[in-house]
Amino acid sequence: MNPETTGKPVWYFGINFVVACLLFVALVVVVKFSVSVPAIDADRAAVRTKALAEIRAAEATALNTAGWVDQDRGIVRLPIATALQLSESAARNPAAARADLIARAEKAAAPLPKTVPKPSAFE
Repeated sequence: MNPETTGKPVWYFGINFVVACLLFVALVVVVKFSVSVPAIDADRAAVRTKALAEIRAAEATALNTAGWVDQDRGIVRLPIATALQLSESAARNPAAARADLIARAEKAAAPLPKTVPKPSAFE
């Protein structure tokens, strides 16, 4: 093996390798700055923010408006201000308030009356 028979000196391959590395680095830099990748949790954060806003709106509605909790049993949801006024007036006569509370708890815990199921259209 004679080194003079290869035709190209060794430094020629070294220069080509360095040039190829520089071209690769330049390509990586161009791709890095030209392609924008969204954050991994960006869409998840947006969904969670929307869900939290919906929960807070539902809580505010539940706290500040009246509505039915269980219409069959007669259980209602009162606004906080109304509930405070009722508890203030009930505190004036504790015995009557306790009897009323026990009666309402028994009514709420009582089983619902059996309803007759609607007959099928095929009967």
